[in-house]
Amino acid sequence: MDFFERVYETVMQIPLGKVATYGQIASKCGSPRSARVVGWALHVNPRPGIIPCHRVVNRKGYLSGGFAFGGIEVQKTLLEGEGVAVDESYCVDLEKYLWKV
Repeated sequence: MDFFERVYETVMQIPLGKVATYGQIASKCGSPRSARVVGWALHVNPRPGIIPCHRVVNRKGYLSGGFAFGGIEVQKTLLEGEGVAVDESYCVDLEKYLWKV
């Protein structure tokens, strides 16, 4: 299985109401220094709506840039619909919402 497929399988394990970081996904996939590659894999997600890429945030809890998921507002709406609070600066409280793997 290639790295992108491992990323997709891992992201599908993130529970509803939780988020993971790009680095966390990279580590879980066996390549802890590949956070940017995780971002690229999610950018080219072959199964939108099935692979919950919106649950992945940066290491500080900030949402993805505007190109992903149809825009930052879409990611915010999807997360809030799952019970994840997103503040006015588009940041998630990792102490509260980070997926503990």
